[in-house]
Amino acid sequence: MRTGIDLRALAAKIEANRELKHDLVVDTAVARMEIDGDRKPLLRIADDHSYPIQPIAHRQISTHTNIPATYYDRMMEDAPALLADNVNTWLHLNPSRRMVRTLGGDMRAFLSDRYQRIEHEEIAEVVLPVLSDESGIKIVSAEATDRKLYLHAVTSRIQREVRKGDVVEAGVLIQNSEVGHGSVSIQALVWRLVCLNGMKMPDGAYRRNHVGRRVEDDETIEQVWADDTRRADDRAVLLKVRDTVRAALDEARFALRIAKLTELATDAKITGDPVKAIEVLAKKVNIAEGERGGILRSLIEGNGLTAWDMINAVTAQAHTADYDRAVEFESIGGRMAEMPATEWKAILQAA
Repeated sequence: MRTGIDLRALAAKIEANRELKHDLVVDTAVARMEIDGDRKPLLRIADDHSYPIQPIAHRQISTHTNIPATYYDRMMEDAPALLADNVNTWLHLNPSRRMVRTLGGDMRAFLSDRYQRIEHEEIAEVVLPVLSDESGIKIVSAEATDRKLYLHAVTSRIQREVRKGDVVEAGVLIQNSEVGHGSVSIQALVWRLVCLNGMKMPDGAYRRNHVGRRVEDDETIEQVWADDTRRADDRAVLLKVRDTVRAALDEARFALRIAKLTELATDAKITGDPVKAIEVLAKKVNIAEGERGGILRSLIEGNGLTAWDMINAVTAQAHTADYDRAVEFESIGGRMAEMPATEWKAILQAA
């Protein structure tokens, strides 16, 4: 897994962004896309404010207006005025209320007016005290991308061998998005020491979509809920986050997970063609064709031909992918660990 940034740098990044955030709820009837002197789109709201549009917000505008992404991108590159005409037509023909999230004056997200804002700093304030109380805890990887916050923590207090000499530790992966790219998510993590790869385990996970109460009609264009009101609404979510982090580091649950992995390391062996096995696997778990070669190389270098070795060949790709995709590889590894025997049979016997 990519190291990302250390905890101090992560905290500094989160804190720096805290003061740069500004949110508003707007009626799209009073919003319009304009093109600046550099041919870059911005969103102007009620003739008062304009915001340069960042890539994530562009894709959300495309989805909201039902303009196909490829056509949207082509217009933005070759005919920005045409893009503005298209977007404005649909914003005004079908007006609705949307939450616009900005950071440092740039529009970073274009979301439903029911979007529940769970901020990265709120997640950190809840989970870091829990982790600091856990003996042997260490942060092995952390990052805050444009899409998500990620925090990987593992504890040396809880260890098992999947097979002789192959030691794994219990951990937890905390994720959050402020821009509509995923739920608040807490998942147990199995961390393999020999290669510093992790896999997200789907059992016992907590997910909470960012859906809250609608902003009331009498609230002004500049105003969303006050911080104390919003924090009260968020409290139940954050308490569940805290409790799930604790549960993810439960030793008995970890032992059950490792028992499953041990079976995959001893009883589930590739008896067909490894290349074909990876092709079948890739179709089942949505691995791109260009990523399969790296998985095959990792499988060969791992000197093993079991289902467990295939899982580790997949999660090994987290060392070279960008951070968002790296975590997706961890998730794929966890899904593989939970696949039924019939699906593994089709993979392992592929010829």
